[in-house]
Amino acid sequence: MLTLGIDSGSTTTKGALFDGEKIVRTAILPTSANPKDSITKLYDILYNQDVAYTVSTGYGRALLDQADKQITEITCHARGAAFLNPSIRAIVDIGGQDCKAILLDNGLNVVDFIMNDKCAAGTGRFIEVMMRILEEDISNIDQFVEGHQPMNITSMCTVFAESEIVSLLAKGADKGDIALGIINSICRRTSFFAQKLNLSGDIFFSGGLAKFEIFRSTLEGYLKIPVHTSPLSQYAGAIGAAVIGYNKVNRTQI
Repeated sequence: MLTLGIDSGSTTTKGALFDGEKIVRTAILPTSANPKDSITKLYDILYNQDVAYTVSTGYGRALLDQADKQITEITCHARGAAFLNPSIRAIVDIGGQDCKAILLDNGLNVVDFIMNDKCAAGTGRFIEVMMRILEEDISNIDQFVEGHQPMNITSMCTVFAESEIVSLLAKGADKGDIALGIINSICRRTSFFAQKLNLSGDIFFSGGLAKFEIFRSTLEGYLKIPVHTSPLSQYAGAIGAAVIGYNKVNRTQI
């Protein structure tokens, strides 16, 4: 028996199949201008006759007609992160267009959370725009900033930061130094935001930026708390949805 979790995010739509012990398959698609098309397409990619239950989460969770249940992203991210690393006591997630921090108790239950979805500053979308100005693929960012020194980027508004970076480039500033300065600014802002929860214990870093070591290490440096990731960090919401679905079918807790 399998359960399917789908996380319909603002930038990407993720899915995970769970067999009660491990994640057996994942898939990811860009979230199109029509999120219903994206979540339905991902469902069609992952669904098979062994899927007994489907849970949807994220911004577009209500758009999947085939879902057996819809659950908020806070609950699903917490469950997915705890499944990937049971030692954690908090989650910091940098999504495409929002940031969130979630606090867990010793039973890995959500006890508090905060979310910033009012501004794109410090999100995945922000770094994508900045890297486009620098004419560098974001997937190469670890190599791109290696050995560089961060420049001070004062603006976190996307519009003003773009203007600031164009001005720095015109003055001949090194692109790698600028990129590392942007990363420092994002991680500093994220750490100030997350510390409103009075974090303690290990932290799980999820979202698309979590796959880059420079973001993990820089965030850990600002938080001064161990920050963990996983190769499946970007799928935390979908994994949590699949795990919750499995528990509902079997009436057990994992």
